[in-house]
This record gives sequence, C-alpha cells and structure tokens, in this order.
Amino acid sequence: QVQLVESGGGLVQAGGSLRLSCAASGLIFIIDDMGWYRQAPGKQRELVATITNGGTTNYADSVKGRFTISRDNAKNMVYLQMGSLKPEDTAVYYCNAVGRSTRYEKVRNYWGQGTQVTVSP
Repeated sequence: QVQLVESGGGLVQAGGSLRLSCAASGLIFIIDDMGWYRQAPGKQRELVATITNGGTTNYADSVKGRFTISRDNAKNMVYLQMGSLKPEDTAVYYCNAVGRSTRYEKVRNYWGQGTQVTVSP
C-alpha cells in the first residue's frame, strides 16, 4: 500500500508563509497525480492544488497566485508553498496521491492523515 505522510503545518499570522511537504512510501508501482486538499471545520473537503507526474498544475481559484505546488518524482514527494496566507486558509490540509501499489491493482486514491494549518488575523 501507498502511505502518505504530511509535515509542515502550524500556526502563522495573516500574510505569512508556510511550506507543506508530503512523502509517499510503502509499496509503490506508480503514482500519477498528486495534490493537496483541505477541510475547514463544518465544511466539505475541497481541492487546493494538483500536479501531474509531468508537472501540469491546477489550482483552486481561491489560492491562485498565492500557493505553488511542486513535486519531486524521484523522491515521491509533493510540496505546497503557501504565501500571503489568510485566516480563511485555516484548515486541515490533506495530501492525495492517485496511483497503484502493484501493476495488478486498480488505480486508487490514497490520503495522508492531514496536517493543521491555522492562520491568525
């Protein structure tokens, strides 16, 4: 199975920056898209940004121009550089990977355990 572990969350003042990291490990045959999602209290989980293994990115309108997603395919890592943070960015951020553990399995979504990001006014 693919395991995802996030790091880098924390408390930051509005206007500040944070960098999230996510490491994929375990049994990995292939990882296609990777991404970040977030869930604020009382709200549904929403897409923040995704990146294909070729480097094509996609962002939620609310973070365009402030967040940058990147990945290191050799290390099975994905990063989210967050800048100009706002209180409304406060949420648990989840790493996501789409891939397969073996060549015989179907493509699956894998999720990390989440990391808290809190932006104070």
